[in-house]
Amino acid sequence: MQRQDFKIEICANSLLSAMIAAQSGADRVELCAGMPEGGTTPSWGEIACVREMAPIRLHVIIRPRGGDFLYSAEERKVIWRDIEAAQKLGADGVVLGCLTPDGEVDVASMKELMRAAEGMSVTFHRAFDMCRHPLEALRRIEELGCHRILTSGQEASAEAGIPLIRQLVAEAQQVIIMPGCGVNASNIKNIAEQTGAREFHLSARKTIESGMIYRNSRVSMGGTVHVAEYGQDVSSEEKIRQVIQVLEENLEA
Repeated sequence: MQRQDFKIEICANSLLSAMIAAQSGADRVELCAGMPEGGTTPSWGEIACVREMAPIRLHVIIRPRGGDFLYSAEERKVIWRDIEAAQKLGADGVVLGCLTPDGEVDVASMKELMRAAEGMSVTFHRAFDMCRHPLEALRRIEELGCHRILTSGQEASAEAGIPLIRQLVAEAQQVIIMPGCGVNASNIKNIAEQTGAREFHLSARKTIESGMIYRNSRVSMGGTVHVAEYGQDVSSEEKIRQVIQVLEENLEA
């Protein structure tokens, strides 16, 4: 497979991660905050700095909170404003998704938000994996004019979701199906061969040690939820390059 035949999107949790993704040969970043929650909208400053300092296509996740994808009218106003902000800051695309209480694509809300995102690439994110009827959801998302769907095939990982992803790739008429969740150098060959997908989403992160010398082990910034206070997850140049190398060397066009 030639390099132009596939695209790698890196889920970047910071400016540093986006810069590493750009220098590692990735095609695009999905910029997120709140990674333990599955990704939430990053700050204005983060978006602006990535646009200024990372020479790579920039898609911004627009998700006002963690949890489900059933949004109130007030939350949809926040989403609309965040789309506007991302567009003004020069983002190439946005990543979003709204569902109804019954697990269907919220077509009415999505139509409204698609108008806000006019002129930008739109990815329907893993809210898709919470849909009751995936093939029906695929059709609704295509009718909305979204450009791609990020999905783990409604399983815990993209590799486990290969059967549905393969079906989605075969059924899709206009939208790109992009496997994501647990994609790495050890399984991307199998996922690509078994599904026929040509765009892939991965975090490719590693943990780097904090530079702090003094450390107060009695206090956690997460309160009762203990998090790694003295480590930072960032994109790994080595892991990104390994994934690209696997695709270039092992797959036939």
